[in-house]
Amino acid sequence: MLSPSPHPSLLLLLLLLLRLQSACGRCVFDEVQRSVRVVTPSAGSTSSKNSGMDDSQTVFTAAEQARSFHQHIRQTRGASRQCLQSQREMRQATTDMAPIRIHTWIPQESLTLSEVDRERLESAIKHTVSIVSSLLSVRRIPGPLLLSRDINKYCKFIWRNTSAANYNRCGRANGSYRDETCLDVVIPDEHLRGCAVFHHPDSDVRTELRRDGVGLDDTDFLLYLHIQNSHRCSIEPGMLAYAAHCQADTQGRPLAGTVVICREQLRQERYRHDTTVQILIHELFHVLGFSRTLFRTWRDCYQTHPAGVGCPLHGWVTNLDDTGHVRIYTQSVVRALQEHLNSTDHRLGAPLENLDADFRGLSSHWEARILLGSIMAATLGEPSTVQIDQMTLAALQDTGWYSVNRSRAQSLVWGQGEGALFGSLSTCNDSTSFYFCTGSGLGCHYHHLHKGECQSDPYLEGCRFYKPLANASECWKEENQPESVDWSGEIYQSESRCFFSNLSRENTTHRVSVAGHCYRHRCTGRHRYLIQVLDTDWLDCPPGSAIEVPGYAGVVFCPEKILCSQTDHATPLNSQDHGIFSVLGSSFADVNYSHAPHITAKPNLTFDMDLLSPEPWESAKVIVPILLALASALSLIIAVGAAYKALHGGVRVHAEAPDLLGL
Repeated sequence: MLSPSPHPSLLLLLLLLLRLQSACGRCVFDEVQRSVRVVTPSAGSTSSKNSGMDDSQTVFTAAEQARSFHQHIRQTRGASRQCLQSQREMRQATTDMAPIRIHTWIPQESLTLSEVDRERLESAIKHTVSIVSSLLSVRRIPGPLLLSRDINKYCKFIWRNTSAANYNRCGRANGSYRDETCLDVVIPDEHLRGCAVFHHPDSDVRTELRRDGVGLDDTDFLLYLHIQNSHRCSIEPGMLAYAAHCQADTQGRPLAGTVVICREQLRQERYRHDTTVQILIHELFHVLGFSRTLFRTWRDCYQTHPAGVGCPLHGWVTNLDDTGHVRIYTQSVVRALQEHLNSTDHRLGAPLENLDADFRGLSSHWEARILLGSIMAATLGEPSTVQIDQMTLAALQDTGWYSVNRSRAQSLVWGQGEGALFGSLSTCNDSTSFYFCTGSGLGCHYHHLHKGECQSDPYLEGCRFYKPLANASECWKEENQPESVDWSGEIYQSESRCFFSNLSRENTTHRVSVAGHCYRHRCTGRHRYLIQVLDTDWLDCPPGSAIEVPGYAGVVFCPEKILCSQTDHATPLNSQDHGIFSVLGSSFADVNYSHAPHITAKPNLTFDMDLLSPEPWESAKVIVPILLALASALSLIIAVGAAYKALHGGVRVHAEAPDLLGL
């Protein structure tokens, strides 16, 4: 909370204590994935044990997967052979899509966890897998899943004569061959198909090097979890996890991947379940398909093919917009972004982050300025402000490998309905923007769940918004209620939200500058609500207006877009059993509202945008105190701005903040 004080030195100290999370990190997914060799069965083999042993496969590094346009041409020329293979897979696959079965496997060296750490990990993994399985369906693998061996590792010589019967098979074994790995996990032989040596190019006589493993039943994706203090964990500040996929099927769908969880993060006293689940979902979406190394293997199943069966390659799913920014231009993604921004602009592909892009402008994250709050943005925040959004699910659908339950998508609050130019560098510094801010003052995060401070970071490229404070910023946590007398009348309860205000009790000399303050609110209709300040009755707060409160000097500003819009997001709860990723099935009309000032119901609230024209001020008498409050706020910003700029920081994917495990 903001405690009023006439002493500038004390005010500066409070600002220091209330600063935003400043620990920084960087997302290492693309870097890690680039170092991993991805093993893919070639035509004539499948990833199921039912297919029998066939040791031929193609192995790609991430760089090879996206090297040049000529690779795409060669793939196109081989479409007829892939079509035949797809028909074979269609006969083996089940006819209907079903929720993806994710099998988690932990190597023995990762099992030396304390009971508390093990329980934390099991709970987070179970929650993560449950969420992802409820969102994605695949054509299930009919038998036990068996991964392929890397022919370039176990073989010294490969038959390359295309007319030979044993073309692309091993002709001479590598005596130093030991094992297969997925990132830094050794894959058990039980999970792998066998391999053999064919000593003559046209003879079926062979020497078996390794037998088929037993495989994994009821598995469509194998997730290796490695809990360790790796070198990356030690050199990247606050890193909690990183990941990569290592095996794919003939259609390009990832079959196996590894998530490395930094062991020390499980031991932190400030460990949070919802933050860990958020990170694991982010990493799992990467390895399942939201990866720049996989863009060229996405399948076009939009019109004529069911997902997962014989869909042709998309080719290039990205292109440059008029400003040179790389965007994804697949059907579902374009439509999702048009709906989100309320625009019919055909140029609205979903933008990829430009600051972590490769030489082609490709990134495995959404552009933060435009899709902040998405689970796949390059910067993640407090879990209560992050959504599994329509754009991300549309992208996973457009991989062609999954049927996606997009009805479970959460409404992305950031930029909703703001038009095609939202988030552009030319518009984000507009002082009238609802989402962006200027200067470095204190205010409210755009969800109105948290107090915040106007800050930027490298991913925002100079654009600013109110980021949640690190200490006691949550209005909805009762434990944040101060024990001392609060002259601004704040109330911290589950129904409380952040409001811009300069209220102070009339019987005191304390005066408060305009900033974020926590007051109770209660919905009475769509975009209509009451508010309650400490020791007052419920008051109507017309959106777009500022109201006076009996017994207080100053005003409360009533936000007009977020509060009481729809009910697809629940009020955050302290219990880890109510994560930010649960999706409510009720609609706004299902909520029973009352205008009575003392009702006790606690309606669930969401934060969808609604484009309304500003309502007129209720009374002209609020103009003078508003202007005085703004002048006071400006003076405060000028006085402490220079000292406070040094504290500006941001939460990144893989970064840990003082009280929040980051990505």
